[in-house]
Amino acid sequence: MAVVADTSALVSLGCADELPLLDILVAEYEVVVPEVVVSELEDVAAYDDEQAERAQSALHQSDEMIAESVSIDADFPLDDGENGAVILANNRNASMLLCDEFNKIGLIHASLDDVKLATTPTFLRVLETNDFLSTTEVELLLDEIGEVRSWNGNRYVERVRNRL
Repeated sequence: MAVVADTSALVSLGCADELPLLDILVAEYEVVVPEVVVSELEDVAAYDDEQAERAQSALHQSDEMIAESVSIDADFPLDDGENGAVILANNRNASMLLCDEFNKIGLIHASLDDVKLATTPTFLRVLETNDFLSTTEVELLLDEIGEVRSWNGNRYVERVRNRL
C-alpha cells in the first residue's frame, strides 16, 4: 500500500522520542515522497532548533522511502512540498496522503483523486486501530508532538482525542 507523505507530516512523525513512528511508517507502508520533500527536509534540518532535529530524524529514514520527481504546478496555492505530494499521490493512485497543512486542508482534500487524506493525528488513530499503538500511547504522542508542532487548540487534534 503506497503512502505519500509531505514534509510537515514527516517532521511531525519525527517528533516522537519514545515511539518509533517513522520506523513503523516505513516498515508497514511503501512510503513515497516527492524529491522536493527531501530537499525541504534538508533545508529544515540545517537550522539549529527542535524542528531541525525532527527533520533530521525523517532524513535518517529517507533510504527506506521512494523519492520521485514530479512536475510542480506553479499556480497551485500550496508550497512545493504539499503541491508535489498531492500530484504524486494522484499520479500513483496512493492509498493515503499524509499531510499536516491544517490551514489549507480543504484545498488539499479537494485536489485528491480517490486518495485518503490523513493528518498525523489521524494517522496515529490508524496505528491505534491496527494495534501498533495503544490509546494511551496515542494520547501521549498527541501531547508530545503537539508541544513541538504547536498543536494546542487544533481542531483536528481535538477531534482525534475525542474519538479515543
